[in-house]
Parts: sequence; C-alpha cells; structure tokens
Amino acid sequence: MKITFPHMGHLDLTVQTLLQGLGWETVVPPPCTKKTLSLGVRYAPEFACLPLKINIGNYLEAYEQGAALALMVGGVGPCRIGYYGTIQQEILRDLGVQMELIVLEPPDAHPRELWQKIKYLKRVPWKQVILAILLSWHKTRAMDILEEKALVLRAREVHRGCVDRLLEEAKSRLLTADYVQGIKEITQDYLRKMEALPLKPEEEPGITVAIVGEIYTVLEPFANLGLERHLNGLGVEVKRPLFLSSWINEHLFRGILDIEGTKNAPELAKPFLNSFVGGHGRETVGSAVAYARKGVDGVIQIAPLTCMPEIVAHSVLPRVSQAYGVPTLTLYVDEQTGEAGLLTRLEAFIEMLRHRKRSMKRA
Repeated sequence: MKITFPHMGHLDLTVQTLLQGLGWETVVPPPCTKKTLSLGVRYAPEFACLPLKINIGNYLEAYEQGAALALMVGGVGPCRIGYYGTIQQEILRDLGVQMELIVLEPPDAHPRELWQKIKYLKRVPWKQVILAILLSWHKTRAMDILEEKALVLRAREVHRGCVDRLLEEAKSRLLTADYVQGIKEITQDYLRKMEALPLKPEEEPGITVAIVGEIYTVLEPFANLGLERHLNGLGVEVKRPLFLSSWINEHLFRGILDIEGTKNAPELAKPFLNSFVGGHGRETVGSAVAYARKGVDGVIQIAPLTCMPEIVAHSVLPRVSQAYGVPTLTLYVDEQTGEAGLLTRLEAFIEMLRHRKRSMKRA
C-alpha cells in the first residue's frame, strides 16, 4: 500500500523521510499547480478555505499515482481544519476514490490518539523508528536554516535565481542523506555557497518586512503566490516566525529547543488579544508585536479568505500598528486571487515604507 500527504512548503522532505523510515512506500504529489487547485475547487464546498481545496487536489493527483492512504493534520478550536479530515474523506468517498485518510490530531490536545496513529503507521523495529524521526527532524531544521538565510540574501542577489537553485540542490542532497553528520555537512556547505554569492549593495533605505499569518499560506509558495520571492525581488529582506521546525519544536517537543518561532507570541499578544482564537490568530498578533519591537519596517499578514482566527487577528493589528508605529498590510487569498493584483499591492506598500523611512531619516 502506498501512502501520500499534501504539500506545504518543504513538508515533503520531512514526511517522505519519516514515512520511508517507517517502512512505507510514499507517493509525493506533483507540485501544486492550477490543475491541483482546479480539482479542489471543483469538488470542495465553495465556502471552504484555500488549504482544503489545494489538499483535495493533492490527494486526487497522488491517487492517480497509486496512493491508497493519505495523511493530514487535524486542529482544535475555532479553526475549521478540525473538520476537514471528515469533509475530505466524504468528498473522496463521493468521488469513488478508494483512499483512507489518517488524521494526526495536535499532540498537545490529543497525545494518546497521536501515539495510536504512530503505532498504526509503524512497520519497522522501534530503533528504526527513532532513527527515522531523528533524520526527519534534522533535515527539516537544515532546510529551515537555509530558507531563513535565503529570505535575506535573495533580496540582494546579482544573478536572479541563484539562491533558489542552491536551495533546490540542497533539498535534493538532504533527501538522500542517511546520517545526521552528513545532514550537518550539507547544511554548512550550502550556507557557505549562499554567502559566497555576489550581492548588490544594500538599497537605501533598506527595507525589512515580517510575514505573519496562517501557517499554510505562510509556508506554501503556491498558496501565497510567491509572496516572499516577490518581496525579495523588490529588494526587501523578509523575516517570519513560522517554519516547520519551529512548529514541530513548539507542538511536539514542547518548546525545549532554542528555536525562536512563536512560543513567546501568546504572551506578547496579551495586551491586544488575551484569548485563544484558534489556528495561529494569537500567534499572528504576538509575532507582529515581536517584530515591531525588533524594528522591522512593516508587517504583512497573509491568510486564506474566510479564515476565522486570522479575521480576528486582522481586527486587532491596527492597535498593534498604532502602539508600535509599524505599518501593516493584510492579504487574503483564495482561488480568485490574481498574482498581478497581489504584486501591485506589494509594490505600493513597499514604496510607502521606503517613503516613510526616508521622511523619518530627514526629520
């Protein structure tokens, strides 16, 4: 039996390493495209948010390649992802698709249920399971370190595309790495290669923007229409609190590792939003506060249209903006969102930030 999973950033590297280590034959869905989205739009409810529609497309494309089992994560609270496992299973059943969906519920809410699912997926001795988890973690962290570096260097690369090519090379090498020291060597090798790339002089004034919001639209380039690359193309350095490794650290490792992520965000959000609203709503507000304190020039929130936690966060961000003097821009995306319209809004926002920074320097 072959197993698959939806795309979200470089989640394929993480999950493929883990599942193969557990003894499964994996089917990685084709990269997300307009075809993927059109499949999801055709069969998902119109009011459903963008991640569900893209996930449905991922499952259907993987099913065509022989996948009979699929993994997805669950959720709790007002975020509707907690219902999506059931909805997706019903959609697939109505289409006559013989695919079983295994929903991995959040470990901090359902630890026993998650443990049962892991035991169900286990096909090898526990020693190999531990090795698979270890390799999967180190590959995830390595890719995040490289990606974080790329968010800065891509803004100033002389030859457009060099940073992305190095990222793809690194990901290919990490996928085949089978011991931790090798992963560390690959990471250091590609950090050196990135730092050796020729860079343009920093633009005056230099602009740094933080991206916050719902995790899927932050991490998946297809869903956010290449938001980070567009910003880098405008000469803007990008920061963000959400990475796969930071999410794993906070939700699986209880935040024991020294990875910044969003673990301090709920506390920072308290003066503005003092309750859990589901998803990453509170983390969006707290992260905006954190980056405002660090002196970023602007904050961009991105979320799927109709995302309830992010709508709550959106309503609070003007108070953060007023308190810390940092401009914010909120972007909602769905299947109707056009890349040209997104780029126009980004260009206007960045030009405003540059004008504002010049004015503040002259004052």
